[in-house]
Amino acid sequence: MKIKSKKIKVALVQQNCSENQENNLAKSIAEIKNAAQTGAQLVILQELHANIYFCQSENTENFDLAETIPGPVTEKLSSVAKEHKIVIVGSVFEKRAAGIYHNTAVVLDSDGSLAGCYRKMHIPDDPGYSEKYYFTPGDNEFKPIKTSVGKLGVMVCWDQWYPEAARCMALNGAEMLIYPTAIGWDPDDDDAEKTRQLNSWRIIQQSHAIANNLPLICCNRTGHEPDGSGQSKGIDFWGHSFITGPQGEILAQAAGKKAQILTSEIDLGRTESVRRIWTFFRDRRIDAYGVLTKRFGK
Repeated sequence: MKIKSKKIKVALVQQNCSENQENNLAKSIAEIKNAAQTGAQLVILQELHANIYFCQSENTENFDLAETIPGPVTEKLSSVAKEHKIVIVGSVFEKRAAGIYHNTAVVLDSDGSLAGCYRKMHIPDDPGYSEKYYFTPGDNEFKPIKTSVGKLGVMVCWDQWYPEAARCMALNGAEMLIYPTAIGWDPDDDDAEKTRQLNSWRIIQQSHAIANNLPLICCNRTGHEPDGSGQSKGIDFWGHSFITGPQGEILAQAAGKKAQILTSEIDLGRTESVRRIWTFFRDRRIDAYGVLTKRFGK
């Protein structure tokens, strides 16, 4: 039986952000509508697209930025999804309960319904990225979200460095891997270090696409954002959002210092074709991977 193609047009919105949440969200929505006019069926927004990246410092007042799901951001995205009959992956600083906050990706289906959400599982704590102060780790595991365009393996930023996470999404039936992201450079990094970081970030995600034979969409923010505490020089978010096919091939890539819409057609049917010749799933030694459930082998 001939393998059927399943082509969809996807888009991502790479944008810069300010302290004005209303303006940030308005820019996101305007670009979603622009993407829809080009025929996009699925639009991905970057991590925490409605806010500045407030995690550069620890400040209890920043918890006031959080909102419930459903809430203002999801309601506005729902309206746009329904109006344009598109699927949207957005990002929310979620207030789940008093003292429990998450970094949450939300998926609005093409009828405007909330198809599901994913709460960031891996939470970093590095200079400039004090996320453990704000975010409780997710507890909904690595389960794809069913939508009208397919099963979306949505994860968030720091999750993108973990092959185990991508594999779990693939084993649970994801048809594509999606990463809303906020990653950048320390302005004091030299050019060589910046190149190493950017290349590592791109290569690890291409590897996820290859190892799981799935298309992958990574949407990063761009522009300089100052540290509100004044303790550092801020972060230069490096952009370079990209879309790959199931063999890690780059289908489209955004610029580094430019807000833009990136679009590409992906064929979900190619996963079957590629898995017939790159038989990673057939040859996995599931009897020998027990060490993966341990912190360290010894």
